Amino acid sequence: MPNVLYLVPNLSDPAVSRRVEMLRLGGARVSVAGFRRADAQPAQLSADRMVELGVTHDARMLHRLLATLRASSTARGWGRAFGRPDVIIARNLEMLAIANSLMPLWQRPPALVYECLDLHRLMLRDDHFGRAMRRLEQHLMQPAGLLLTSSPAFLANHFDQQAAPPAMLVENKVLAPATAPIGRNPARDSTGGPLQIGWFGALRCRKSLAALDAVSRLQSGRVQVTLRGRPALTEFDDFHGTTARSPFLEFAGPYRYPDDLSAIYSAVHFAWAIDCFEEGQNSAWLLPNRIYEGCLNGAIPIALAGTETAAFIKRLGIGIVLPDIEPATLAGVFDSMTPQRLQALAQSVAALDPSRFRCEPAECKQLVQRLARLAAIETEFELAA
Repeated sequence: MPNVLYLVPNLSDPAVSRRVEMLRLGGARVSVAGFRRADAQPAQLSADRMVELGVTHDARMLHRLLATLRASSTARGWGRAFGRPDVIIARNLEMLAIANSLMPLWQRPPALVYECLDLHRLMLRDDHFGRAMRRLEQHLMQPAGLLLTSSPAFLANHFDQQAAPPAMLVENKVLAPATAPIGRNPARDSTGGPLQIGWFGALRCRKSLAALDAVSRLQSGRVQVTLRGRPALTEFDDFHGTTARSPFLEFAGPYRYPDDLSAIYSAVHFAWAIDCFEEGQNSAWLLPNRIYEGCLNGAIPIALAGTETAAFIKRLGIGIVLPDIEPATLAGVFDSMTPQRLQALAQSVAALDPSRFRCEPAECKQLVQRLARLAAIETEFELAA
């Protein structure tokens, strides 16, 4: 059973909680160190030990850089509180810098894993600053023996050119027990009423908000949109004002993961899986949580052509791929949505094996076994084999 120290930039990020739980289900002991966002409550993680390194703010890169430098400079002090871990997992570049500062603390350094699930636009700039950031990433990756990422497009478009360590793909599947209820698309039981679109999760795309508002108005209520999750208010001119003024948009606040997934997706026909936040780069390459959440619970995914999400649903033979999100394009899709087509699209999603979208216990064990091999220790599963 490996001891894992997980370094994270945001202790309150629900994805951090899911990864901790995945590691624990796989058989690891997990300690966590990281920053707390200023607007978040203290995190409740199922870790053996947790240390808060400071408070940071969304969209304030300089402040986060200074916080990273402080945590790196004091790493020898707070790092001793954990003892020597078998593996350090650093979630994103700033935490990889802190991990590099921790490594000399022990005579035999732990195995180092770099986890990167998003590529910030600053990393991808085609100027001196962007090239400097990529050189920094290459330097900080040198001690790492493994890269964890969630989409093959991140490898093809970035890491394959970055001399990255060997990679393991860990998709953003839903982490929920097999006994948890699974949602059902309402089109499988009835085709009456408005077409319902759900845009759930991290809400940060102003283009999506504008497009959904426009098409729902063009359709005069035949298309209605429910938004759930955490809006990145810095990315919108007036998120709450826009949703409040729109007659066919409803922002229903955050939801509990995974408890509410079945209910919220069972109330919609379509899952909006489009994000233009970092258009042509990160948003084109990622495979978002909502694609797994929605498909597991029967929602028909809507993706944008040219993205990894579109390629994903095309491989599975499900969903709708749009050439663009202009209001006229969206209106055309929904105008042609007959009851028969709606039911057929819903049935295609429902016919897929839930394990394609839900993380199974075997996947948790595979991850921990990979970490254990990296650290040259044996897991209880291997010993029992």
